[in-house]
This record gives sequence, structure tokens and C-alpha cells, in this order.
Amino acid sequence: MRTALTHYRPWSLLGEFNRELEERLNPAYGANDPGSDWTPAVDVREENDRYLIRADLPGVKPEDIDITLEGDYLTLRGRRDYETEAKDNGWRHRERLHGSFYRRFSLPDSADPEQVSARSNHGVLEVTIPKAARIKPRKISVAAA
Repeated sequence: MRTALTHYRPWSLLGEFNRELEERLNPAYGANDPGSDWTPAVDVREENDRYLIRADLPGVKPEDIDITLEGDYLTLRGRRDYETEAKDNGWRHRERLHGSFYRRFSLPDSADPEQVSARSNHGVLEVTIPKAARIKPRKISVAAA
């Protein structure tokens, strides 16, 4: 007879393996701040005229996000705090991580660091990194002789 609610996590081992693999293959990923409490999930996408980074940051206010650009590195830092836990508040199981986070990305040579912008919408941070004008592909028409 079960007396407590338990959480089944069949994918936790696979998630740990993926994180370890990512840390070994991507040096920027492994450059996490030792003071980080959690690492937000991100998607990185290259488009014709820009690079796009989307980070899942539910519960993080835009004013609690710090984005810096130093040399060829873009760094996302911030903090998510939840209410403090009292002995009598009824929490039995908590999975939502809180505390500070840190992610670092190396920018390609084609990025235009002067035009980087960011916005937050419904817990998703979107960082847009335009490509430098000289790098964008340009169509050259061929004239008939």
C-alpha cells in the first residue's frame, strides 16, 4: 500500500547524459558559472539575416535578466525566486528550480554585435543577433551582352 505520492522520472538518466554530452562538445556550454543554481533550456537558430536565441525563463521578470556582450561571447544571467517554504504550507514535492542561472554563447564572426536586441514574452527570452551587412548573401544579376 502506497502512502505517499511519488514522481516517476523515466527520462532523468537520458537528460543527465545529454547535459554531460553537451558540456563536453560545446566549450561555451561548459563555461557555466559555478554559482549557478539552474540552466535554462535554449534553442539557437540561424536564419538568412540573423541568429536567434530563445531561452525558456518562466517566472523570470525582464528586469531580473542580465545580458552582456564581451568580445565574442554573449552571456545570459539572471535569477528566479519563489516564495519561501514554511513547514506548514503543504509542499510535498517541488521540481521548479529557483536561484541564479547562467548561459554563455560564442558568437560567429558573421554576427553584428552592435545590433543585438532582446525581448521577453510570456517567459520566453528572445535574443536577436543580426548578421553583419558585409556577410549577408547578395544576389547579383547577370546582364545580357
